[in-house]
Amino acid sequence: MKAYTTLTEAINDLTQRGYTFNFNLKNDSVESLANHLKIKPDEFEIDEVHRFQEMSDVDNESILYAISSIINDAKGLLVNAYGIYADTTSYELVSKLNKHIN
Repeated sequence: MKAYTTLTEAINDLTQRGYTFNFNLKNDSVESLANHLKIKPDEFEIDEVHRFQEMSDVDNESILYAISSIINDAKGLLVNAYGIYADTTSYELVSKLNKHIN
């Protein structure tokens, strides 16, 4: 897995490698509004995880997930604040995401 210096660098490289969907967290899935696609935790794999921390603000950490779904023929990115999930996000989804960041 390649190491990146910045979040922007990682997003640009992963996009060039085919991770073109932009995913957001929903209650029990990741969703790409632009592609009208909703993927449940058992329908996707997390291929890569990258953490970033702004040097000027140690409390500002981001995590980037490279996600693929063979079932949905989709590859995309999910960017989130490290360790922060909406209160309505399902346990199953949070568990899958957390499993890859330790």
